[in-house]
Amino acid sequence: MKKQPHPAYDLPGLLARLDPAADLAHRHLWLIHLLDWVRGKSDSIPAAVGRVQLFLDAVETRPDVQLRLRAWWATLVDQVDVTTLLADFGFAPRTALVSEISERLRTKFLPGSPETIDASELFMLALPGEFDAQWLLALDEAQLARLVALLAPADPDVHTGPSRWHKALLDAITYCAGQILSTGFAPELRLRMSESARDAQPFHALIHDVESLRVEVLLALRTPDRLNDAAQRLRERLEACRAAASTVYTHFEDNGISVGLVFRLRQLRERILRVRELLDCLLSPKPPVTAARLLAHLVMVGQERRSLRALLASNSSLLAAKVAERSAETGEHYITRNAADYRSMVGKAAGGGALMSVTTLVKFGLHALALSAFWGGFIAGVNYAVTFVLIQLLHLTVATKQPAMTAPAMAAKLKELDASGAIESFVDEITHLVRSQVAAVLGNVLVVFPAVLLLATAIALATGAPAISEKQALHVFESLHLLGPSLFFAAFTGVLLFASSIIAGWAENWFVLNRLDSALHYNPRITRWLGAERAARWARFLRENLSGFAANISLGFMLGLVPAFAGFFGLGLDVRHVTLSTGQVAAASATLGIGVLHMPAFWWAVASLPLLGALNVTVSFYLAFSLALRAQNVSGVDRSHIYRAIRVRLRTAPLSFFVPARRTA
Repeated sequence: MKKQPHPAYDLPGLLARLDPAADLAHRHLWLIHLLDWVRGKSDSIPAAVGRVQLFLDAVETRPDVQLRLRAWWATLVDQVDVTTLLADFGFAPRTALVSEISERLRTKFLPGSPETIDASELFMLALPGEFDAQWLLALDEAQLARLVALLAPADPDVHTGPSRWHKALLDAITYCAGQILSTGFAPELRLRMSESARDAQPFHALIHDVESLRVEVLLALRTPDRLNDAAQRLRERLEACRAAASTVYTHFEDNGISVGLVFRLRQLRERILRVRELLDCLLSPKPPVTAARLLAHLVMVGQERRSLRALLASNSSLLAAKVAERSAETGEHYITRNAADYRSMVGKAAGGGALMSVTTLVKFGLHALALSAFWGGFIAGVNYAVTFVLIQLLHLTVATKQPAMTAPAMAAKLKELDASGAIESFVDEITHLVRSQVAAVLGNVLVVFPAVLLLATAIALATGAPAISEKQALHVFESLHLLGPSLFFAAFTGVLLFASSIIAGWAENWFVLNRLDSALHYNPRITRWLGAERAARWARFLRENLSGFAANISLGFMLGLVPAFAGFFGLGLDVRHVTLSTGQVAAASATLGIGVLHMPAFWWAVASLPLLGALNVTVSFYLAFSLALRAQNVSGVDRSHIYRAIRVRLRTAPLSFFVPARRTA
């Protein structure tokens, strides 16, 4: 049996169900069903336009339907507040990013009701998809004029004046201007504007210019010249407001980024653009055409309104850029470019490896306490964090922490690839970077292994018992087996290394944004307590080291606590840090003695160590490099030329990736 179409979704059924006296919900449901019928399967724009033509032809041939349609339309525009659609649709109801996230989640997951007088809610139900914008733009001027004539025909006996549409546009412009004014006068934005922008006071006369435009539109005897002059003054005022607000970004460049303030600035800019669109509609000689374009644009705004990803991406891009920029500044210190820098890097890495040997044995000692999962992970995190901070303060290095810092520095250099010889210069930087990583990893690993052996042997001689039990030693080899999950855990550790660099950049940005270095330096209570000179030293010390503290402490606690939390949820995740893993192999070897050389498990574990280091370094570098490319808007890079140049360098000078070239006279 052939399925019959629902009467609400065919044209005769729709026209029969048109009832201007129906309740609010059913009048709106009729509009939603009509647009569903126009949309069809959303696979053909000409078909949708053709259905609009069919609707116009059918209504024009039936005077009774015309009367009901006009009555329905008059009731709709009387009861629904269209200015909320024109002025507020697409904007946050509150000027805070967190509240906007919750609002988008509500819109995304909770169903809407057609029983509403808010035109924005009805609009999202009636025109929910991108296809609606496409068929609206495809309607020609004749069809739009016929539709307007059917809905609200002009009465020749009534004195011509501003239409209901023009009054709605004026109200929307006024509401938008009020929101622009309140945002521009907010102290957190006003105080961050440039001095010249504050002195110009562009926001002060905005409402006056809007009211001047309103007077010119509403006066029956208005002249085109006066109206155009008023509109031009408003456009110039809006541009002055936009320029004043943009000076806040310069403040951000010098003093850190605030995601909340960036959100408010973007809302301000979008409202200024909305007023310009409304103004174009108000002055257009073809109101139906510009109205259709505005509705199509609002459909796309509705799509954006539902997207959490778009919101977070647009408002966090500047923060990502600032984090990458600060990481790039730090990363430059980790790239060696000559033999002296190379030797210095090896020495610093050796010192870091020596300290990590103590951390490795302390880790085994803490394991013997048999604490619960959380407290065991917490104490392990303290152990790692203390070591990493001590390494920082002694100006030593841990190899795996470098890639997340050096990647933004490399991405910043991609901006210069258009210059002559830039590709060769970039390949030089790659060789310097790889060489620096090799030096750091070797310095860590080649020192931590003998250092742990010596310490474990000393503990065994002093106490008469091995530093770790034989069972623990065998478990070390089993956990580091090349064919086990160690490589996956090493890649996951690379993600944690990258995350620590993000935390470091965010912490430094927060410190600078809130001017805490200046507060520590000059705050009267602090200077009375510490003294002026000591307060200045502390301010300078924290400004220079806060990023490192944030990275080291966060990394230490992530290495300790993430496995504990993952175990609680049954995920089975663990971490594999190449320096710590090498120290564990050394401790296990000290317990098992020289016979360990005859154990296959030992060699499987040793074979995994280079791959652990490679994955630690590669994953963290890749993530940081990708973030830096997006944050700095690097595009149009001819990567094939770079890859070709790297292959040529590998063939002609392979040792340059491992040792610095000797200087020639």
